[in-house]
Amino acid sequence: MRRVDRDGGAAAGFWAPGTQVLWRYRVNGGEGFHIARPVTVVRDDEEVLAAWMAPGTECVKPVLADGTPVHREPLATRYTRPRTVQRDRWFGTGVLKLARPGEPWSVWLFWEPGWRFKNFYVNLEEPLRRWAGGVDSTDHFLDIEVGPDGSWHWRDEDEFAQAQRDGLMDAALAERVRAAGRGAVEAIRAWGPPFSDGWPDWRPDPAWTVPPLPDDWDRTPAHVSS
Repeated sequence: MRRVDRDGGAAAGFWAPGTQVLWRYRVNGGEGFHIARPVTVVRDDEEVLAAWMAPGTECVKPVLADGTPVHREPLATRYTRPRTVQRDRWFGTGVLKLARPGEPWSVWLFWEPGWRFKNFYVNLEEPLRRWAGGVDSTDHFLDIEVGPDGSWHWRDEDEFAQAQRDGLMDAALAERVRAAGRGAVEAIRAWGPPFSDGWPDWRPDPAWTVPPLPDDWDRTPAHVSS
């Protein structure tokens, strides 16, 4: 993976378009990271970090200790069974990820084959924290799916409730996540950035290569900013 120092060849400490970085998530209620996705920077400035995860990208994902995919485990034991991580390839079409500085969610764009826009997906999470090789966050289970027409609905409310029952978030954090969700809904209803910014029509540079997953994907760096 091509890594850069904090200025990344761009002004004000932002990464230049085409820079390859990692987008990672920490283990909920544990140590280290359990999700790591190499992405290519599309745009990075005071307003938004936009990053492209190409089809077929090698990633790290959580699985149960016996290799069973997490989503196949019954909800009642999904977060209490022993886990590990494994390398895998991102299936299907790619994903464009958008994160505004300090915002407690990121917005992902999905397409059907042939670049037919499918939907936005609001992933509630800790505001991204930067380090020299990428960005880190912690996922908060609760999500919102948003249609091209602005219609929306909550996703994974059952997982959000189970995570609370299993002690992965306390009442204060759960309320903070709910408040973030309400803020995201306000942004959806107002149809402001990034929903109104024309991202469904965006396409990746055909010259970009698929970023490799580095061997040290789980190293713990000093974070330099949010």
